[in-house]
Amino acid sequence: MLNANLKSSRFVTKAKTASLGLEAFTTLQNLFYDVFMSVDSLLSVATHEPTAAFTHVTPVHDASTSHGWWRSAVIYQIYPRSFRDLNGDGVGDLAGITAELPQLATLGVDAVWLSPFYRSPQRDAGYDVSDYCDVDPLFGTLTDFDALIAEANRLNLRVIADLVPNHCSDQHVAFQAALTAGANSPERDMFIFRDGRGPDGNEPPNNWQSHFGGPAWTRVIEPSGKPGQWFLHLFDSSQPDFNWDNPAVHAEFERVLRFWLDRGISGFRVDVAHALVKAAGLPDWGGRADGNSSEGFPGQDAPMFGQPALHDIYRRWRSILEEYGPDRILCAEANVDPLPRLAQWVRPDEMHQAFNFPYLHAGLDVNRLRHIITDSLISLDAVGAPSTWVLSNHDVVRHVSRFGYDGPGPRDGDGIGPDDVQPNEHLGRRRAAAATMFMLGLPGGAYLYQGEELGLPDSSSIPGSMRQDPTFARTGGARIGRDGCRVPLPWRSSEPHSGFGSGLDPWLPQPESWPALARDKQEADPASHLNLYRRMLELRTTHRLGEGSLAWVEDYCSETSLAYLNGNTLVILNVGAEAMPLPAGETILRSSAAEVGADLLVADLLGSGETIWLTAS
Repeated sequence: MLNANLKSSRFVTKAKTASLGLEAFTTLQNLFYDVFMSVDSLLSVATHEPTAAFTHVTPVHDASTSHGWWRSAVIYQIYPRSFRDLNGDGVGDLAGITAELPQLATLGVDAVWLSPFYRSPQRDAGYDVSDYCDVDPLFGTLTDFDALIAEANRLNLRVIADLVPNHCSDQHVAFQAALTAGANSPERDMFIFRDGRGPDGNEPPNNWQSHFGGPAWTRVIEPSGKPGQWFLHLFDSSQPDFNWDNPAVHAEFERVLRFWLDRGISGFRVDVAHALVKAAGLPDWGGRADGNSSEGFPGQDAPMFGQPALHDIYRRWRSILEEYGPDRILCAEANVDPLPRLAQWVRPDEMHQAFNFPYLHAGLDVNRLRHIITDSLISLDAVGAPSTWVLSNHDVVRHVSRFGYDGPGPRDGDGIGPDDVQPNEHLGRRRAAAATMFMLGLPGGAYLYQGEELGLPDSSSIPGSMRQDPTFARTGGARIGRDGCRVPLPWRSSEPHSGFGSGLDPWLPQPESWPALARDKQEADPASHLNLYRRMLELRTTHRLGEGSLAWVEDYCSETSLAYLNGNTLVILNVGAEAMPLPAGETILRSSAAEVGADLLVADLLGSGETIWLTAS
């Protein structure tokens, strides 16, 4: 067993590896993986020499001196229908969230972000809103919402609401009025209606495609009973886009902001914030439907995204939030590239934060990670804004599953089906812990997605007949969609539905592995994934890493490793196939401690798929 003196002793650097002899060092690497061999024999292989000081450090970012809770906050995303079902109807609800908020306070997050809970036909899991100023009965009532806010305040947790301003439900009273009113009416001007092209207007007004597959236009039947105009929907045909060239749309959403701010919301995550304004004339687009860059079609040229007039909207919204005090925030879900362009969204008079999608999609490619982190910090520092970091959300395959593949997963990350090659969950969970620890060591804000603290994978066993994501239906099953990351959470292993709810079956089926991953099981295990997350978040606060600095430690940056200093904390990630030697310093935390137990770790080696936090010497 490792003794206390060894844990805090000095260890060899790369520069000193040669002094061990190649044979001895290789033996150490191989022995690291043999958990059945005693640690005493591992330590007898070589003598550990004190490290030299780092020879090459590249500063990137200075510690923040600006005020604002959001600059270093860890924000936890709640997907309400899958969080906790208290009334037994098979769908999560606001009362269920309120009941479990103490668990999130114990976890150590600063705020929760609620995915949509507004009135909705639920064609797209609440992102098709029919009334922005009421709670859908599926989730409860406004009284339930007020109780949630009160409990969050008691626990010192802030609450951020998801706002969906690009589109609404086709059941929204404004869209129903537009259908009835006919062409060229003020009611239709709330949305983007256009006459069709071709003979008798039988072809869509342009060639834009929906994010969910198929054309982004649907033709309506006019009050006369004849086919008439087409309306734009960048997403499902049940989600018509608002016309943000119309001042009436602006006025309506300013009313919505004030409604929720008056009820105690701490801010808004703005859904597809880059899509509200479209280019004049709605020109054809030959690039990707999601506006990401492709050959010959740079994302910045996409006519449905990132238009300059958007910034005036968010300046106005920022001024409204500031009427309620300095602690209300806006976060943009804006898939905008390159990163210096994204910085325009978080200038001092616009958004407070923007999601960092390039980081989410970087995977474990250390060269790509380094470039994105550097570019993010430099670009956002230029406008005085913090960066954010995220690894999972309700729209992507959970990172336990993504990292369970050696190389790209199936379907380019668009879900995992039962007939696809399955990820190695053990490998994925180890890598996910390392990736999360690396992320939480970075300066700035961080977002967590519900269940990632339990090490949950995507559920790949959902039968086609039970899938709910409109992507699956609109593509005839060609795209699996996002249901796998939205499966209801396991809370208590011995209860029905793993404690999600005691009544009807959950709206999506839970995998057989859920009871073993339930929160109560993990709470009782000091070495669990959950308790690793709790420790990471506690130490992140103690060491003030969110407010800290960043400098690359070139001595430990390679094609398979990445290392940075944040203040006096050294963070090293190893994605190589072999273990690597560690420098001097007291171990703060290791990502693999939850997997093999701290006493079985080789103190001077960092294993494959492992991250460590050290106090730099």
